[in-house]
Amino acid sequence: MTSLSTVEQKVREAVGVKLFTVLAWIPERQALRRVHSSHPSRYPVGGEKTVEVDGGWLEGCIKAQRPYLGPDREAVRAIFADHELIAELGCGAVINVPVVDNGQTLGVLNILDAEGSYDETSVAKVTSLASLAVPALRAGGAR
Repeated sequence: MTSLSTVEQKVREAVGVKLFTVLAWIPERQALRRVHSSHPSRYPVGGEKTVEVDGGWLEGCIKAQRPYLGPDREAVRAIFADHELIAELGCGAVINVPVVDNGQTLGVLNILDAEGSYDETSVAKVTSLASLAVPALRAGGAR
C-alpha cells in the first residue's frame, strides 16, 4: 500500500509544495479530518472540522469531485478560514484534488505553495497522483 508520505513526495516532485495535507471526508457529519500533514505542529493529524469553506468549494470538490485551483492569495482567502496561517507559511496558491474510489469521495489532497506556483498543468499532474491515496484512506482515513 502506498503511504500518504509517499504521495506527498510524489506531489513534491511533480509540482512542488510548501504545505501538503490529506483530509478524509466524513459525509455523515459533513466534516473533514486531517490524516496526513507536512506541518504537524501547525496542522496536526487528527484535527477535524466541519466544513467552514465556501459552499461552492464543497459542492465542486467534494460532491462533484472536481479539482480546485486557487492561483493566488485572494482565492486562498475565499475558501479557507485559516488563510492567515496559510499565508504565514508562505503559501498563496492551492490545488485541492478529490480522492475518489468507485464513485465515492474518500477525501481530498490539499497542495499549497507560493502565490502563482500552480496552473492547470499542475492540476493535471496532481490529479493523476490522487488515486495513490485511495488505499491509505480506505485503510483507516475515510471514517
